[in-house]
Amino acid sequence: MNTFVNAERTGQSKFFAESEPGYGGYRGSAYRLDPANFERNLAPSIRSAVPAYFKQKGIQWHTHSNHGLSSQVCCVNFLAPLALKPKMLARLVQSALGGELPTMLPVEEGPDGEWFVGFEWIGGDYLNESGKSGVRSRGANATSADAVLMFERDGKRETLLIEWKYTESYGTPISPNGNATRLKRYESLVLSPDGPIRADLGLVLEDFFWEPFYQLLRQQMLAFQMEKARENGADIVRVLHLSPAGNSALKAVTAPRLREYGSDFAAVWRKLQQLPDRFASMKISKAFAPLLQAEAFPEWATYLKARYSNLLSEPLEVSQFI
Repeated sequence: MNTFVNAERTGQSKFFAESEPGYGGYRGSAYRLDPANFERNLAPSIRSAVPAYFKQKGIQWHTHSNHGLSSQVCCVNFLAPLALKPKMLARLVQSALGGELPTMLPVEEGPDGEWFVGFEWIGGDYLNESGKSGVRSRGANATSADAVLMFERDGKRETLLIEWKYTESYGTPISPNGNATRLKRYESLVLSPDGPIRADLGLVLEDFFWEPFYQLLRQQMLAFQMEKARENGADIVRVLHLSPAGNSALKAVTAPRLREYGSDFAAVWRKLQQLPDRFASMKISKAFAPLLQAEAFPEWATYLKARYSNLLSEPLEVSQFI
């Protein structure tokens, strides 16, 4: 177990003991809540709106929605309180991507008005994932982004697919049991000109059957096809990878075939893209610093600082921007 995960288990246990006394301790773990009270894993300001939104959109909660270290819950806690605050989301986009302040666009109708952020976004079925049923579910059994933002800037309309990491780390290849299905679905969508990966590197789909590269590949293919189809009028569709500075295990290049391109997964991933600017990677602490320092939304900032202090700190030995 890496030290970052241990620190988060300790931190979340302490947070629940102080802020949710009597609700932690499920199956002997102080950082887990009783599943019947999983909504207490959400920030107080969104405990009604987010479950209603997930139900409204048919979004699946991940198995461990009651777990203090849930990436899905972490992402929601950071972004859902901003769903009705486009000016703050605009500052987040500027912080993550640079450039001028964008004009945010509504993503979809929420339970309390138009939301400027969406969750578990699957886009159109460009990746042949609907199968015989013709149905896909947001949050399960389909390529999805943890969150999505839409905005206009410099005369162009953009969609930003956000992949959110927390305590994850990887090292082993994915199970080969589904490889035949994966090849059938994705093999023709990987390499340029029909996919995001450079065709001059001699790579094949099987080279990506290691996490996090398999997940990144599917998200980048989704972004590529959404842009090709101009979904929601987008001229550009990017993938933004957000992760904690302290979780250094995430930097590892797990896929053996890709190690010749470097030792940092994000830098390697950009080298493989035919359009490198369609992928960005940033630490959570760096991306959210301008919003938290402004204190324009003190309730949200106070909650995040109390619960996720390790995600909002920047170790000196870790690069501010990968």
